[in-house]
Amino acid sequence: MAKFRRRTCIILSLFILFIFSLMMGLKMLRPNKATFGDPFGLDLLPDLHQRSHLGKSLDSQKSDKINSETNIKNLKSVESTVKPSKASELYLEELPPLNYYLHVFYYSWYGNPQFDGKYVHWNHAILKHWDPRITKNYPQGRHNPPDDIGASFYPELGSYSSRDPSVIETHMKQMYSASIGVLALSWYPPDSNDENGEPTDDLVPTILDKAHKYNLKVTFHIEPYSNRDEQNMYRNVKYIIDKYGNHPAFYRYKTKAGNALPMFYVYDSYITKPEKWANLLTVSGSQSIRNSPYDGLFIALLVDNKHRYDILRGGFDGIYTYFATNGFTYGSSYENWAALKFFCDQFNLMFIPSVGPGYIDTSIRPWNTQNTRNRINGKYYETAMNAALQTQPSVISITSFNEWHEGTQIEKAVPKRTSNTVYLDYRPHKPSLYLDLTRKWSEKYSKERAIYALDHQLPVS
Repeated sequence: MAKFRRRTCIILSLFILFIFSLMMGLKMLRPNKATFGDPFGLDLLPDLHQRSHLGKSLDSQKSDKINSETNIKNLKSVESTVKPSKASELYLEELPPLNYYLHVFYYSWYGNPQFDGKYVHWNHAILKHWDPRITKNYPQGRHNPPDDIGASFYPELGSYSSRDPSVIETHMKQMYSASIGVLALSWYPPDSNDENGEPTDDLVPTILDKAHKYNLKVTFHIEPYSNRDEQNMYRNVKYIIDKYGNHPAFYRYKTKAGNALPMFYVYDSYITKPEKWANLLTVSGSQSIRNSPYDGLFIALLVDNKHRYDILRGGFDGIYTYFATNGFTYGSSYENWAALKFFCDQFNLMFIPSVGPGYIDTSIRPWNTQNTRNRINGKYYETAMNAALQTQPSVISITSFNEWHEGTQIEKAVPKRTSNTVYLDYRPHKPSLYLDLTRKWSEKYSKERAIYALDHQLPVS
């Protein structure tokens, strides 16, 4: 009997130890500030510090460093690669209807030798810190695709080209499977491009055609191209509407006044003084686009709280928050969304919070581990979605479908290991995890929004 009791005590002790270890392990997965983070300095944002390749600005907030989401470099192990699986076929008729209130930021700047004659963006440079003393502690140079790419995750489609029609088609299928209704296409004027890319305006017709095949709509995310001002903005909006406005996939949003207007997200809008925006976006402006065939809904990026009144003075129609890093800016901090929504309601502005699945850009900014946000197997994304729904927003935007450099993608990713790098992945879940979660929250958003739809604007499908 004594021997039996002793064995029972040993088994019970081991069980308690296992439970304790499991709880501690789960706790380690949770960021220090899983839901809310304090707004902090904006050293890396344009006009406040040196711009990055994307105009996607970052800071050095003391935050949660997630070691599990930092690329492991210089491994001595033998190269081992899990090859991307063939993208699964979708049973479109079994999926829920698209949600045209749900937008996703989409990038068409990737290239490879087969379609572009060289790698574009996958071979991204490792960016230097503005302090040379910090830069010298990190690797220099560029990435070397296809096995070494400028990202912490690896795409199921490999180092693809945005010019590959089959890639565009697969992307549209994935968005469709996620019940996303609108893609917000990163856009530069013809013959213009970001610092690491090539011109992509010539891809717009194909993207529109492929989108239309799946009943998706396309709106435009206007990037901070060189010397952007009210005059060339007028010309570029006119160009977009004249060239693409008659396509059935061109997105328009029906206002409460009954007008169906194009929508334009304006990235880094705060770089330009509000007086210049007012020339374009107010009725009395010298370059006014209002009440013309080229009028639209212009959505400004809100970074700092003080930008609210600049956005009002500039004549914008709404705000979005873009960044997928909770706590990075005032606008991207979930705890501020209720106040921002209240402000927008006061002044008849659209409030479009941006949600993301996580953030990690250490493949191109190795010194920026402070801003990593662990995905926590989808919990970070669901927390963001829930925070957005609480505000009853006009639209929800997702950062992003495929911004691989900053690790905000919901596109399918697969496990991959080389002799130098272990890429992150979505295991233990499937490569479609974030598409599946998006579909779940898209349905929830549709149902909840239907309850308060009469108090908001309605989209044209």
